[in-house]
Amino acid sequence: MAATVPYVPQSLQASVNHPPTKITSVKALAELPGLASIPTFYISNFASPHDHQIIFSDPDEDAIPVIDFSLLTSNGLDERFEIIQQLRKVCQDWGFFMVINHGVPESLMKAIIDASKGFFELTEDEKQEFEAKHVLDPIRCGTSFNVSADKVLFWRNFLKVFVHPKFHSPSKPPSFSEIALEYSKRVREVARELVKGISEDRTLNLENGFQILVANFYPTCPQPELTIGVPLHTDHGLLTLLMQNEVGGLQVLHEGKWVTVDPIPNSFLVNVGDHIEILSNGKYKSLMHRALVNNKATRISIAVQHGPALDEVVSPASEFVDNESNPPAYRAIKYQDYVELQQSNTLDGKSFLENIRIY
Repeated sequence: MAATVPYVPQSLQASVNHPPTKITSVKALAELPGLASIPTFYISNFASPHDHQIIFSDPDEDAIPVIDFSLLTSNGLDERFEIIQQLRKVCQDWGFFMVINHGVPESLMKAIIDASKGFFELTEDEKQEFEAKHVLDPIRCGTSFNVSADKVLFWRNFLKVFVHPKFHSPSKPPSFSEIALEYSKRVREVARELVKGISEDRTLNLENGFQILVANFYPTCPQPELTIGVPLHTDHGLLTLLMQNEVGGLQVLHEGKWVTVDPIPNSFLVNVGDHIEILSNGKYKSLMHRALVNNKATRISIAVQHGPALDEVVSPASEFVDNESNPPAYRAIKYQDYVELQQSNTLDGKSFLENIRIY
């Protein structure tokens, strides 16, 4: 008897060189019975763990720094001064750090993971209501990064929701809205204190800042060595606070080495975004990072990105600029324009900051 070939819906079929015109769900593809190989248009030259001849770090030598948030909010002036200096050094040397003792309840962190999983488990017809159209749509779900422009697709589904200054939410599952509202508020409080510690520029407040909650779903993959969840990229905002379920996959590119992130339970992984690098005139680094996939377990991550107001024009802050020895390294740009341009392009392994850098 001939071997059974798994049925692939027409929307998931493709020629050797070109992806289909419409892809809505990697999850649906991953759940096809008997799927043993991935379609050609998911095979990525970003996927190899040894691409660009980058080596893996020694976890004992290159552990991601840890910031104790309780010290940042301490009434003790000496403690607070010391942790602020540590925070600024970490932003300068790494651009990534873990935050512990942040005060966001562990139960709430678990609840947002479960609520996001509930969204991805909706039927394809139910999710179609929120299919990605424009990058500034307040609720959108989709696959890859920019499926209309990506020549190679990524093994990822996402839900992106604008949660501040105006809160939006999908109507399903019913619990999502309430949980996402509370979670985004609590995380914004943490981000506000971190931003205050990083910069003395008091214009950097998040009261009217733009906050996006991004839920990422990386299903199991039969050939994880051939594809990738999200390739090398930086984040567009000021700070991103990320947490995940128990499944790892995030890697950070630090000093030419891949650092695999193994988060401390009930912690946030925080990374400096492009606009902290712009505001600090390059002193604080927006580090490249990527998400790998695996063939054993589904990974879910929740990233909350915090930026300035969409209509704010951002340029290097005066405290970081000396026109003679340290002139502005980035041209001014409205945050909305930056977001729209970055999100409308493709991820090519380079920082989008190169588009506004002054040479």
